[in-house]
Amino acid sequence: MGIEVKVPDIGDFTDVEIIEVLVKEGDNIKPEDPLITLESDKASMDVPAPRGGTIESVLVKVGDKVSEGSPILMLDAASSETDEGNSVCDDPDKEPRSASNSGEEERDDDTDYEREASELESDIHTDVVVLGAGPGGYTAAFRAADLGLSTILVERYSKLGGVCLNVGCIPSKALLHAAEVIAMARGMEAHGIEFSEPSIDLEKLRDWKDNIVQKLTTGLTNLAKQRKVKVIQGKGEFSGPNHLVVDTDDGELAISFENAIIAAGSQSAQLPIFTDHERILDSTSALELPEIPARMLVVGGGIIGLEMATVYSELGTKITVVELTDGLIPGADRDLIKPFERHIKKRYENIYLETEVTKLEAHDYGVSVSFEGKNISETETFDYVLTAIGRTPNGRNIGADNAGVQINEDGFIKVNSQQRTNVSHIFAIGDIVGQPMLAHKATHEGKVAAEACAGHKSHFDAAAIPSVAYTDPEVAWAGITEEQARKDGVNYGKSTFPWAASGRSLGLGRDEGMTKLIFDKDSGRLIGAGVVGPRAGELIAETALAIEMGCDARDIGLTIHPHPTLSESIAFSAEAFEGTITDLYIPKKK
Repeated sequence: MGIEVKVPDIGDFTDVEIIEVLVKEGDNIKPEDPLITLESDKASMDVPAPRGGTIESVLVKVGDKVSEGSPILMLDAASSETDEGNSVCDDPDKEPRSASNSGEEERDDDTDYEREASELESDIHTDVVVLGAGPGGYTAAFRAADLGLSTILVERYSKLGGVCLNVGCIPSKALLHAAEVIAMARGMEAHGIEFSEPSIDLEKLRDWKDNIVQKLTTGLTNLAKQRKVKVIQGKGEFSGPNHLVVDTDDGELAISFENAIIAAGSQSAQLPIFTDHERILDSTSALELPEIPARMLVVGGGIIGLEMATVYSELGTKITVVELTDGLIPGADRDLIKPFERHIKKRYENIYLETEVTKLEAHDYGVSVSFEGKNISETETFDYVLTAIGRTPNGRNIGADNAGVQINEDGFIKVNSQQRTNVSHIFAIGDIVGQPMLAHKATHEGKVAAEACAGHKSHFDAAAIPSVAYTDPEVAWAGITEEQARKDGVNYGKSTFPWAASGRSLGLGRDEGMTKLIFDKDSGRLIGAGVVGPRAGELIAETALAIEMGCDARDIGLTIHPHPTLSESIAFSAEAFEGTITDLYIPKKK
């Protein structure tokens, strides 16, 4: 006899739309197999089969709206061979839950009971919830879904991609390309090709930048749909070790989960003296190009501030940089920074090192800034001030303590090589787990965390994490720096190849660069590298691969590089270390 299967208790939801019918007439199904997928304005959910059998007829279609008690299909349960010995409850009123990993091992009765009790206290249950949809977060969510885990991605902003895609890496690189085009045109004047001064339409430039971001965010949304990753917009906070509450536009949504991946990122750091004023910019508002100011102060000599300084300088702004430490781009070796500093000193108005900003007064006409430092103690007025003194993790903004997740005094979450926190089923990735705060590090950590959620023995064990300053010229490095090698007592050797001997760099009119390789003298293997010059960020990937592969100088030197290219500088530097280079004369040491 056929059994009518109805929509069970789905909480406060009524007239919920069916977005997918997962079965058809004649299908043999097992208990808990998903039958249909419902989607409300707050969440999506699968309705599972209360028992096994053969489907006689399907009573609904995509687009229908159903509530508790609505008929779904007719089921011939007598033909089922899957009910026998099955411990799953056959209650037709059982609450639906999201599909679990098909390869998941069967849980004992106590665990099943706790899981179902947890679901009854929430609006939706999932195998994995990912908090934050930046590069690390969406990578983790997509990888988890690919591994068969039901996945929810929670993002506080209206678009996926996080800071990096929306107001960081991507839009800044678009503007840096525009700056590069201007610089290249200007650089050809000395070689007989002279262009008139560029006419800059800021509105068109903004639209171009924004369109790039729009294409990428739309692509991420489509990828989420293709993988059936449920995206929920709102601010998420933990309310317990297995619960997350999301504050959405339609009210609070409670999510229970088996595993959670924290990818909540970081935010711009600010000093107390910086007030909220339209003439005091951060890295986000600077990307909006409010206007092309005559003078701008960049507070902070790190990568973010110097990249935006590159953009505004080429657009016509006189730039002053102030840095508290004794050098720009802390973390990179000083011999890599010297060519960069020589280049920008010709372009920028001032560079103040070992100098502190002690006072700011914002007015309608500009910002008065007081300095105190090694070579300056005075007040200047700028049209705009850009603050770029670093970023702080969002560890204290997600209710992590409610889940028992430990956070240190700086707001970072400690994890092991599988990205697990002290709570074994909660993982953390990206900026929130510590330096370096880089998108490409976060994506690899995201894959590790997702695979660990699926029971894989994945670990994050990178030998080299490249860093790149997309300035003019670019500065990039990977592996151990020479400064760190010296500090750690590593028995190392180094070699450099000056780009003044590179036919390709000379053809570009940019001979200020160099390539440096650092080798472990005991093993002969490459352990670090640095490049300064145009396209350094593209070149550094080869050295990162060489470090991961355990290459020595001979391996790199014997790899045929195309000529003439900037990539040859890597091979030449390796040959210089090995003593086989012919493009330079390096007398053998006696």
